[in-house]
Amino acid sequence: MELGEFGVWTAPRVIGEDRGGEAAKLAEDLGFGAFWLGGSPQLPALRPLLEATERIVVATGILNVWASDPAKVARDFAELEAEFPGRALLGIGIGHPEATSEYAKPLSAMRRFLDELDAAERPVPRDRRCLGALGPKMLDLSGERSLGAHPYFVTVGHTRAARERLGPDRLLAPELACVLGSDAEASRAAARDYAKLYLGLSNYSRNLLNHGFGEEDIAGGGSDRLIDAVVPQGSPEQIAAAAREHRAAGANHVALQTVGVAGVPHAEWSALASALRR
Repeated sequence: MELGEFGVWTAPRVIGEDRGGEAAKLAEDLGFGAFWLGGSPQLPALRPLLEATERIVVATGILNVWASDPAKVARDFAELEAEFPGRALLGIGIGHPEATSEYAKPLSAMRRFLDELDAAERPVPRDRRCLGALGPKMLDLSGERSLGAHPYFVTVGHTRAARERLGPDRLLAPELACVLGSDAEASRAAARDYAKLYLGLSNYSRNLLNHGFGEEDIAGGGSDRLIDAVVPQGSPEQIAAAAREHRAAGANHVALQTVGVAGVPHAEWSALASALRR
């Protein structure tokens, strides 16, 4: 699949439950290559986005294995593929122990889910799915059993290490949260408010500890050093530069999430699109 160098990442709770089509059309018109729909969506949630657009790839970011029946997922994918050939990407994730009571043996659970997708009457092709991978073993699995990896809440250092782990031929499409603003104090506060949830999830905090940060960086809502590394802030040009750092570190595609904006972020996506074209 051709995702392009840059895409956008958002969720219905942010843009509005009934405004996905509008947002996807805006992203396509601005030249972004992919639209990542967060909030653990099921595949039918992609339909109105695909109906509203003509070319852009639309992806789940990320379908949760604990809340999904792989046989139904395969059927849903086949229906979308028949109607919108080549435009749907199934992003699959294992979730977090803090959010899922059944959470156990994540690698084994993911392998079983992929096995069942492969065994379906109409399997989801390996090159039409990717995994929300952070750690080395899940990255390995994403390279072996899918198009590649879609890491979330990561630094440039993680992107570099993930590329080394995946090798040169697999997709690496990190999400990059960002805050557009000229007030440095207010922008960092917005970034820290966004990061609070993720710093409380062990998968993310452990990943940061494995990539150059200490417990003191995670405590107290996150050190300035950590917040700035994971959620860059500043002008559209500064955010574009941060996205290009991920590209230089090995990302094929960077999915930009504008933080602290309610509704469809027309101004923010337009400014980013312009800066990324320069």
